[in-house]
Amino acid sequence: MGHSAGAHLSALVGTDLGYLSKAGLNAKSLRGVIPLDGACYDVPRQIAEGGEFMHDTYLQAFGSDQKRQAALSPIQHAAAPNAPAFLILHVQRVDGTAQSKAIAAALREAGTFVEIQGFTGVGLKGHAEINRQMGDPSYPATPVVDAWLKRMFDR
Repeated sequence: MGHSAGAHLSALVGTDLGYLSKAGLNAKSLRGVIPLDGACYDVPRQIAEGGEFMHDTYLQAFGSDQKRQAALSPIQHAAAPNAPAFLILHVQRVDGTAQSKAIAAALREAGTFVEIQGFTGVGLKGHAEINRQMGDPSYPATPVVDAWLKRMFDR
C-alpha cells in the first residue's frame, strides 16, 4: 500500500516482478497491492499531460529519457505475471482518476483481479485527505480497504 509517489512504487513492485525477485521474493509473496491516489502509473503520459505544476518534479524523479520513463511506468509492466490483486483508490483529480482507470484496464486485460473506486475529495486537498484519513473508520475509504484486506487474507 502506498500513497501518491508510494502508490506509484507499490504499483511498480506489483507489476514489475523484477523488484521482488531482487529481494528474493515472487508474486506469491504478495496478496495484493493498494495504490492510493497515484497519478503517475504511465510516466510519459503524466509528464506530457499533467500540466506545469508537477512537470519539473516528474522530470527530476524520472528523467527525460523515454526508455527510463517507460521502464519506471507500472502500466508498461501490466502484462502477466503481476501481484494477484489490486485495489486502486483515487479521489477526484483529473490526472489521478485517468491514470487509475488506465492501469486498472491494463491489469484487467492481463487477467489480474482489480477493484477500483473513487472517493470524494477534490484536487490536492482530496489527495492529502485520503492519505491523512486512511485508517479512520469514519473515512469512507477505510472500510473499503479493511473489507478488501479481509477478503485477500481469508483466501
